[in-house]
Amino acid sequence: MTDVLIWADTLRSPEMRHEVPVVVPDPFLYLERDGERHVVITPFEVERVEGHDGLQPHAVEEFGWDDLVRQGIPMEEVELGTVIRAVKELGVRKAVVPSTFPLELADRLRAQGVEITPDRETFVQRRRVKSDAEVEGIRRAQRGAEAGMDAARELFRRAEEQDGRLLLDGEPLTCERVKMAIQQTFTDLNLLCDEFIVSHGPQTAIGHEMGFGEIEPNEPIVLDLWPRDRESSCYADMTRTFVIGEPSEELAAYHKHVHEALERSVEAVKPGVAGRDVYVLASELFHEAGYPTGLHKRDGEILEDGFFHGLGHGVGLEVHEQPWLGRYPGELVEGDVITIEPGLYRNGYGGCRLEDLVLVTKDGAELLTEYPYDLES
Repeated sequence: MTDVLIWADTLRSPEMRHEVPVVVPDPFLYLERDGERHVVITPFEVERVEGHDGLQPHAVEEFGWDDLVRQGIPMEEVELGTVIRAVKELGVRKAVVPSTFPLELADRLRAQGVEITPDRETFVQRRRVKSDAEVEGIRRAQRGAEAGMDAARELFRRAEEQDGRLLLDGEPLTCERVKMAIQQTFTDLNLLCDEFIVSHGPQTAIGHEMGFGEIEPNEPIVLDLWPRDRESSCYADMTRTFVIGEPSEELAAYHKHVHEALERSVEAVKPGVAGRDVYVLASELFHEAGYPTGLHKRDGEILEDGFFHGLGHGVGLEVHEQPWLGRYPGELVEGDVITIEPGLYRNGYGGCRLEDLVLVTKDGAELLTEYPYDLES
């Protein structure tokens, strides 16, 4: 059995949050040795960690913290010294660590004879299959994303066109105003979300452009929301495209093809299927309809039009994580939570993207998104 070390906090490190499911804002040590799970942490966090999934908490004082403090060295050196003592006293001589493991700490441990091996895939696989608590957190976040969509659509429906502009309560309807309504909804539902997309017009064809400015009649509006459940720290992710007014023939065609690709892709999801195969299915649909795709482009060509991004990705403690539904290797497994997000775009005009959240089940897929695809708001 391979020993494991993680040095991180649970706010920024998905690897640590997966092992220690409580909010701890400062870095601490997680250690696995012979199947036992240890946490070395400040004493005022011990009680919060104790009892979670067999974790054995140790206050830093057990490993000479006070002795190091008396030496008059900086606090950062006290932390490093305590970690090194804990690792050695708990018997770790060889361990795998996340790819984000601090270089300084790795160097210090190696100098003390501890073999440290970064192993990204080990930590990816530890959290690929979502726990029941994580799935429930993702469901809560997804319901919140849908509530955010509703808040935006309520503004869209109330907006009135006057002299070619969209006004809401006498003021211009802007991306910023829509974002405020969505953010308030997230706050009311105890969700976190630092940023999300409300873009319009030509902005909708620019990757992760977050969106700004006054929304105009009859143009595409893309809402891409990825709130995080505060309790589990897990994300959701969904996208819809709207128009206030009449969609152009071009946008209506985009929407038709994207919706078909979404439905066909979800039907193809099941354990053992390569993510690349689902991506190819959607790309072929777009290619046959006459649109450029990343699958069919020349090597080195940079696409600005058509379907130029991946079809989807895993979602959990990170909003973008394995598996990838693109031109990369890897199969879907039961317990994955993934997005399916086909899109079509034309630079300078805009585009359409639809994104649903899917749980890979034993026999296929469970659609976690419960929201209509109507183009008109």
